[in-house]
Amino acid sequence: MRQNLKKVAQIKVDESKKLFPYVFRVKNSCGNCAKRSKPKLIYLLLFSLISSCFVFAPQLLCFPYPSALFLIDSSIKEIENRVSESNIESPKTSQKEESISCDRTGYRSDICFMKGDIRTHSPSSSIVLYTSNDLTDHVLQEKIKPYTRKWETSIMETIPELKLVTKDMKLFGDKRKCEVIHEVPALLFSTGGYTGNLYHEFNDGLIPLYITSKRFNKKVVFVIAEYHKWWEMKYGDVLSQLSDYSLIDFNKDKRTHCFKEAIVGLRIHGELTVDPSQMQDDGTTINEFRNVLDRAYRPRINRLDRLEEQRFHARLEKRRKAKRPKLALFSRTGSRGITNEDLMVKMAQRIGFDIEVLRPDRTTELAKIYRVLNSSKVMVGVHGAAMTHFLFMKPGSIFIQIIPLGTDWAAETYYGEPAKKLGLDYNGYKILPRESSLYEKYDKDDPILKDPNSITKKGWQFTKGIYLNDQKVRLDLHRFKKLLIDAYAKSIS
Repeated sequence: MRQNLKKVAQIKVDESKKLFPYVFRVKNSCGNCAKRSKPKLIYLLLFSLISSCFVFAPQLLCFPYPSALFLIDSSIKEIENRVSESNIESPKTSQKEESISCDRTGYRSDICFMKGDIRTHSPSSSIVLYTSNDLTDHVLQEKIKPYTRKWETSIMETIPELKLVTKDMKLFGDKRKCEVIHEVPALLFSTGGYTGNLYHEFNDGLIPLYITSKRFNKKVVFVIAEYHKWWEMKYGDVLSQLSDYSLIDFNKDKRTHCFKEAIVGLRIHGELTVDPSQMQDDGTTINEFRNVLDRAYRPRINRLDRLEEQRFHARLEKRRKAKRPKLALFSRTGSRGITNEDLMVKMAQRIGFDIEVLRPDRTTELAKIYRVLNSSKVMVGVHGAAMTHFLFMKPGSIFIQIIPLGTDWAAETYYGEPAKKLGLDYNGYKILPRESSLYEKYDKDDPILKDPNSITKKGWQFTKGIYLNDQKVRLDLHRFKKLLIDAYAKSIS
C-alpha cells in the first residue's frame, strides 16, 4: 500500500516537473538552443504568478465565486460603516446642519429655517449664516418679509424686508464677533402691519406665534422687527407663556446675537384658529391656545378677585345668592353702535341676566376683560374687532354676534366659524334693513339695502365706506328678545 502511494506521489511530481520545469530546475532542450538556468527567486515569483492566474481566472472569465465576492463586499461595507460612524462622532458641522431653506408655498405667509453659525446684523437688516462648506451650487441669499398677510400687497409694502445671507468662510474671513451667545433657537417676526387692531394682533401675531413656537416648549428667543414697547406691555403675560427669554428689538439692538438655529416668519392656519392636522403633535387645537391665555391671566385675575372681595364683600355675597347668569355686552360708540342699547340692557335684565357692559380701549388691561368674559355665560356685540374677545370665553358659552348689513361674510368668516371651533354656542343675529341707520338714508329699493352683496363685490373700499364706517344699529327688541330668552334657558340648564 505504501509503495503504491509512493508511486502515485512520484507520478505527480514528474507531471509537475513537466509542467513547471524551471521551478524544479529540470533542464529542457529546444533543438540547437543553448542550455539556460535561472535563479531560484525568479522561479518562485513565476510560480506564484501562474498560481494566481489559476485562482482568479474564473473571475476574469466573468464566472465569479459568490462566497468570495460576498466576503469582499462585506469588508467594504464594514469599512464604510466605520467611516460613517466616525463622521457622526465628529464635532464638525455637516453640510446638512449648515443650511437656509424657505417654504414659500403658503398663501398667507412665507417662513425660512436656518441652521449653523447664525449671526445677526441689524444695521443691514441681515441674518448671516457662516459656513465652512462649498455652497457655490446653493442660493447664497434669501429675502423675506416676516408678516402673515402675504397676499395683501398694500400692507406687505409697509413691512421691511430681511436678508438671510450665506457666507463661505473660505471667502469671507470677516466673521463678526459674537456679543451675545444664545443656546436656544431664535424666532424672528414682525409686529408691524395692522398691529394696533385687536383682531390682527391675535390673528396675524399671537396665534401664529403660538403655532410656530409651541414645539420649542418656551426654549426660544423672540426677535422682533418693528418692535413696539406698548405691544410688549399689553401682551407680556401671554409672551411669558411662550418663551422663557427676554424679547430682542431687532432694529434697535445693534449687538451681534449668535444662534445655532433660527426661524424667520410665522405659520398661520386660518382666521383665529389652530388646525390640529398642521401641528406636529397632530392634536393641538385653538382650545390649547385659550389655555395659554388662562395661564397668562390667572395670577392677575386671582389678585383682582381678592381685592374685589375685600372692597365689595357684601355685594359679592348678594350676587352669589342670586345666581343670575352673566351676560357681557361689548358697547360701541359711533359706527356700528347700538342706538337703543339702554333698552336692550333693561330687557336682558328683566329676562334674568346679570349684565356687564364693556367699553374697552387701547389702555384697558386685557386681564380685566378676560376675567369678565371667563365668568360670563353669554357674550353679545356688534361685528367688529372687539369680537376677537370671544377667545376669552369658556367652551360651551354662548356668543351672539349682531351682524349689520353688508358684513355677513366677514362676520361668519372672522368670528362665527372660529368661535364654533373653540366650542362656543354661536348665534349670528342678522339685522333687517329697517334695523340699520342706512334705512333712513337710502331709497327702500336701493341695492345698498336690498342687495348688499352687489355692493361688497365692488371691493373693500365700498364695504368699509358704506357698511363699516357709516352704519348704526337699532335693534328690533321683539326679534332680539327671542334670542336672549333662548340663551338664558341654556345658561341656567
